[in-house]
Amino acid sequence: MKSICLFFQVHQPFRFRNYRFFEIGNDHYYYDDYANDTILQRVAENCYLPKNKILLDLIDKNKGKFKVAFSISGTALEQFQLYAPEVIKSFQELAKTGCVEFLTGTFSHSLASLSDKIIFEEQVSRHGKKIIQLFGQKPKVFVNTEMIYSDEIGKQVAGLGFDGMLTEGAKHVLGWKSPNFVYVNAINPKLKVLMRNFKLSDDLTFRFSNNNWSEFPLTSEKFVGWIQEIEDKDEIINLFMNYETFGEIQPEESGIFDFLKSFPSKILESQELKFATPSEIIKENQPVSTVHVPNPISWADEERDLSAWIGNELQNEAFSKLYMLKEKMNSCSDEDIQKDWNYLQGCDHFYYMSTKFFSDGEVHKFFNPYNSPYEAFINYMNVLSDFKQRLVSIVKDPSISLEVSSLNRIIEEKDNEIKKYKTEINRLKKQRTKNVAKK
Repeated sequence: MKSICLFFQVHQPFRFRNYRFFEIGNDHYYYDDYANDTILQRVAENCYLPKNKILLDLIDKNKGKFKVAFSISGTALEQFQLYAPEVIKSFQELAKTGCVEFLTGTFSHSLASLSDKIIFEEQVSRHGKKIIQLFGQKPKVFVNTEMIYSDEIGKQVAGLGFDGMLTEGAKHVLGWKSPNFVYVNAINPKLKVLMRNFKLSDDLTFRFSNNNWSEFPLTSEKFVGWIQEIEDKDEIINLFMNYETFGEIQPEESGIFDFLKSFPSKILESQELKFATPSEIIKENQPVSTVHVPNPISWADEERDLSAWIGNELQNEAFSKLYMLKEKMNSCSDEDIQKDWNYLQGCDHFYYMSTKFFSDGEVHKFFNPYNSPYEAFINYMNVLSDFKQRLVSIVKDPSISLEVSSLNRIIEEKDNEIKKYKTEINRLKKQRTKNVAKK
């Protein structure tokens, strides 16, 4: 029996306001509260609340046979708590059913796994604690930011105690192999790897409402039919998507909610298909082989690489300048600085700087609040410049501190020598006075 794994990524960044050069050093508040509030309220109304209600009804209707998994970034959770606490409650209702698994990611949806192991592990730990606090689950499966994965990253994730990890079933990695099996990390085989079936996932995310698509309109009957046509030996179908597919990327009038309502019953009517969470799939299915990923992959764009975030000079400059501050951050405990540090790491800021205007250009424009990647770069670097000034003012350069300390010791030694000389001079003066008196 094939298992259908439905996984949804939920993420919202803290967007920066238009932060001008002359504000550097004068204004330390970077965030566009109006945009963050407005966008979150809109997405909550169009996607999160109605979709969560549908999922809750489907779980109840199918008596626990319908199951899904989520990864909700820490920045999304913080925005829910600020602007739409009812969204948190709706996810908590789903958690109570026992049919929803929550996965760990990086707290700020960052690219830390590509830069610094310590920062990466701190973000993973912080996110896991937040999931336990809000949903009462200790995650055992990990999904990195935008499904970024490599052999080395997988090895580190295994070392953190996770049983499995989700990533993209990229063609250039799998070759002739199918994404519809469980694999293991090439360095540490204890880590199981689930790979996204990008063809079926993207049919829903990007092609569902495309009138020019040869398969339009896509019905649940047709979609389940495609799943049933997959070879009998294949064991799992991983449908991994952005949660905003439902109601935002694909609006309600496209029929996407109607599709969702009918899809589970069509799956469960079959004697060959069932729903399962990532943890259940890892327990129930034996790995077929290792998957070798020497260079990082992601689920973004046609290339399935990192070029959406660090693919041009603008992005590389911003990325390197940000993580050059990591040593100073290790010595900083200021809460406001720590908060801004986390938000600065969000991968969205680098995504906005993308200059990919060809096959994937429309996708990048859909998520981008800036008029150009250069505008995004300048705004980010202005914010980063002010942040660096604040950080430097709090955390002094260790080399300067050592130099000052050394000079202080020299001055102290000289002071002691002067005191000795003064004492000796006074003694000699007294002795001279006595000698003169005797004469």
